[in-house]
Amino acid sequence: MEIKENLMVINDMALPKPSSGDLRGRQSVRATFKLSAQAIDILSIVSVHLGIKQKSIFDHLMEDGQSLTIIAQEIDPKQVNALERIQKTFVISRKTLLALEAAAEKFSTSRDFLVELSIQRLLPIIYREQEKHAKRKKILNQINYFLDKGVTLLEEFETDLGQDDPVSAEFKHAIEVLTDARTHIGTFVVKGQMIERFDV
Repeated sequence: MEIKENLMVINDMALPKPSSGDLRGRQSVRATFKLSAQAIDILSIVSVHLGIKQKSIFDHLMEDGQSLTIIAQEIDPKQVNALERIQKTFVISRKTLLALEAAAEKFSTSRDFLVELSIQRLLPIIYREQEKHAKRKKILNQINYFLDKGVTLLEEFETDLGQDDPVSAEFKHAIEVLTDARTHIGTFVVKGQMIERFDV
């Protein structure tokens, strides 16, 4: 292994060396913002529903410098000031916090405003998930219907052929698999109720 100025050479492969600055930028820090209840709900719902940590979502939104610039230029302070806001502390990366503070300073705006409007960008995800949730509920109802029919059919097979018949056994296995799938799908639909209740 050979170490050059900005590269590490391993088996003739030149790899960039991580810098201490890059590593420090990934450190987690706590930052407090004043946000609307809706923005806090949006972040929480997307996190729980999609199974993504709030920190990851926050970092993704705030590290998008181009979007932050657009938001900062379009901010209407009167509109944002009209919102009732709640103080909320988040765990984010140091890099995210620095990017946010730099954008706020550059455009002479509040970092709270930048965070508020950045989180609003998640609304289309919630709308799409609401549509999917409605479809999942319909699918679950269909599965319940077919499962009821399948159980009735299995009883007929076992009566006509016997429980030990290969056809009865195979069909019973299929019903068990569908029952297991219905349970998992039902759990996900219940989890999605928070999306269903969300209203702008």
